[in-house]
Amino acid sequence: MSLKGKDLLSVHDLSKDEVYEIFSLAKELKVKQKQGIEHHLLKGKTLGMIFQKSSTRTRVSFEVGMWQLGGMALFLSANDLQIGRGEPIKDTARVLARYLDGIMIRTFSHAGMEELAHYADIPIINGLTDLLHPCQALTDIFTTLEIKGDLPGRKMTYIGDGNNMANALMHTCAKVGMDITIACPEGYRPDPKIVAEAEADAAKNGCKVSVVNDPRVAVQGADVLYTDVWASMGMEAEQAQREKDFAGYQIDSALLKLAKPDAVVMHCLPAHRGEEITDEVIEGPQSVVIDEAENRLHVQKAIMTLLMGNK
Repeated sequence: MSLKGKDLLSVHDLSKDEVYEIFSLAKELKVKQKQGIEHHLLKGKTLGMIFQKSSTRTRVSFEVGMWQLGGMALFLSANDLQIGRGEPIKDTARVLARYLDGIMIRTFSHAGMEELAHYADIPIINGLTDLLHPCQALTDIFTTLEIKGDLPGRKMTYIGDGNNMANALMHTCAKVGMDITIACPEGYRPDPKIVAEAEADAAKNGCKVSVVNDPRVAVQGADVLYTDVWASMGMEAEQAQREKDFAGYQIDSALLKLAKPDAVVMHCLPAHRGEEITDEVIEGPQSVVIDEAENRLHVQKAIMTLLMGNK
């Protein structure tokens, strides 16, 4: 089994064993980083990072991670590339593939990313599209594994917009045998194709995928409560309407009490405190949001090593 040379566009494309291979290496690399043990597994390698959406965690974690692995990362905004002036994706993909060992792209169009992967014969990593956020979801489940010690039979409840984060979490929970319940208003449900893919994987791995309207029902028995902003990047014009539509879908202390007593709270950040989550909860003792953010570094280092290295 090897991920070498493959793309990571969606967790659905991975096998269960490949997901755990990423987790195992992430754990190893995290220990080495904490102990100051050099691990230049990508010495001499170069990652191109295409950003058509702004970022804090994605840029810093990939750039620092590549440096810690002994390689180099190039930040490429849309304004830095001819793709921003109308060059076809297929031309950009084929040219960059001659210079680089891998590309991470953070963009709007999932189809555009798939086209990039089709024409580039080097590994492509999905750093986020409007459809999926696989690196974040893998990080979230890795963090759950660290905290809870196991995954099968655990339950995650996601509350809010059925967006790229909800989609990616359904894929990932289904791969590892975790139940996941998505609670969202009508009109904001996750992509039906993604739900069907997750349900198929869940059936193989002995877990359940549910989409409901009532957050109070959704959090019953939850080991992990998760939320994201109500208006994702590019949806700012919908903010006022979404605030009305998502009333009652906030993770606050009252909702948290309905989950398991030892439930943890996650958020992919940035958070709009007072909207999808209260400051009291995100700063409270059950929040693991900062640990989760740190783990982006370790999980993505594992992904880059397995795709671009010699493992």
